[in-house]
Amino acid sequence: MFPLIRSVLFSLDPETAHQATLDALNSVHCVGTLPLLVKQPSNDPRKVMGLNFPNPIGLAAGLDKNGACIDALAALGFGFIEVGTVTPRPQPGNPKPRLFRLPKAEAIINRMGFNNNGVDALIENVKRAKFKGILGINIGKNADTPIEKAAEDYLIGLRKVYKYASYVAINISSPNTKNLRQLQGVDELDSLLSQLKAEQKILSKLHEKYVPLALKIAPDLDSEQIKQIAALLIHHQIDAVIATNTTLSREGVENLPHAQESGGLSGSPVRDKSTSVIRQLAEELNGALPIIGVGGILKGEHALEKMRAGASLVQFYSGMIYRGWELVAECATAVKQTTQNPS
Repeated sequence: MFPLIRSVLFSLDPETAHQATLDALNSVHCVGTLPLLVKQPSNDPRKVMGLNFPNPIGLAAGLDKNGACIDALAALGFGFIEVGTVTPRPQPGNPKPRLFRLPKAEAIINRMGFNNNGVDALIENVKRAKFKGILGINIGKNADTPIEKAAEDYLIGLRKVYKYASYVAINISSPNTKNLRQLQGVDELDSLLSQLKAEQKILSKLHEKYVPLALKIAPDLDSEQIKQIAALLIHHQIDAVIATNTTLSREGVENLPHAQESGGLSGSPVRDKSTSVIRQLAEELNGALPIIGVGGILKGEHALEKMRAGASLVQFYSGMIYRGWELVAECATAVKQTTQNPS
């Protein structure tokens, strides 16, 4: 069924199709017919970050920025859902057009720029949702906040979402907010993580629960940068790392339509870069904290590849655009069969 649905969606502008998909999912979920369309993955529990995941397949941030489709997305069989990226104040994001498909490469380029309705609107949507599973909330900074004051935005976001999140993802790796990736530098990251951990300690006492922090990093890091980030993650006792965000590279898509559009490239072309970062992180971290692998998962074997490289959980987003909901069960099956019968 999905190939037919995809052909209709691909006839629309990508951003229009995105919103139409969310609206349709909500509508189908509300009338109760979604379970008839979706093959649910078998139970494959994992304990990561102190949280109990029913299966290790998650939805990456970006698909549901405002948390408006949580219940419908959860019904697709994901073991966890990550919403956002959300900023302290609402913002429109970058000018349109800002989302481009590269079908021949099973890829997407986006320069959305953290378009969202603000953290307060997201919280209201989370409160309305009936979902009781693992919910990650991904936070970022507003575009007009100077990079020198970025920590203030992350602290605002952390304070506001803490009560409602199973874990909080710290997005410092989007290429679509000016200077944001500077926060991956040693001094900047050391300062940011120090402030976030101090605030986490305060909030855990205030709310009487510990909410893990996961840092989301870029795929465009060299070996020395990965080594330095791993050391800081260990030093500050960050609970997990999400590897990776979209890439600025155009390797492998150079001659395709839209390839020269600015923004982050996701989908199949980022798979190897992401897996390489995961593999080096696993070596540097040596089990000190878990890795959530994301980037270029379009088949079950791709999820398995990430797990074998060192990920404890995996996520995808672009894979949903090209493969639909069937990818959830396919990935869950691939990962479960292999972990039960390792080669």
